[in-house]
Amino acid sequence: MAELETVILDRAGIGRALTRIAHEILERNKGTSGLALVGIRTGGDWLAEQLRTRIAEIEGEEIPLGEVDITMYRDDLGTRGSLPVGKTQIPFPLDERRIILVDDVLFTGRTIRAAMDALIDLGRPRNIQLAVLIDRGHRELPIRPDYVGRNVPTSREEKIAVEFDDQRQAIEVRLIKP
Repeated sequence: MAELETVILDRAGIGRALTRIAHEILERNKGTSGLALVGIRTGGDWLAEQLRTRIAEIEGEEIPLGEVDITMYRDDLGTRGSLPVGKTQIPFPLDERRIILVDDVLFTGRTIRAAMDALIDLGRPRNIQLAVLIDRGHRELPIRPDYVGRNVPTSREEKIAVEFDDQRQAIEVRLIKP
């Protein structure tokens, strides 16, 4: 049986969502002071880069950017077998910063929990805010995003795919129905 795929955001739609999120981040935080972006590898880190560019265009200054790999913080490592461990690169102190944690799709909340554990191991941020391109529901943990590009109600069997081009730019979000 073939899967049915529907484009729910195209490149322009993704761009509008990221621009809106950038404005919401700046409004809530009253500018860029003490702010930093940390993207979850892979996908969230690329979206964090795009948010950083938009914030720089709006405010005229770049905020610090980092990326976190959550492989060793996953709660399902025992059932998934060997996973490649990526690199966490946070070239700034986390202490007392307002961290915007960025991911592409929020589903159960377990990835976000793992990312927060990783960040707390590296420092003590003033707070951690969550920005996601897609929130598809089905939380298993009490995690709620602060900034959402688009809410897409799904069934557990459906999937969301965010496609990136060779320049790490998000170009399409698809809903895949079995």
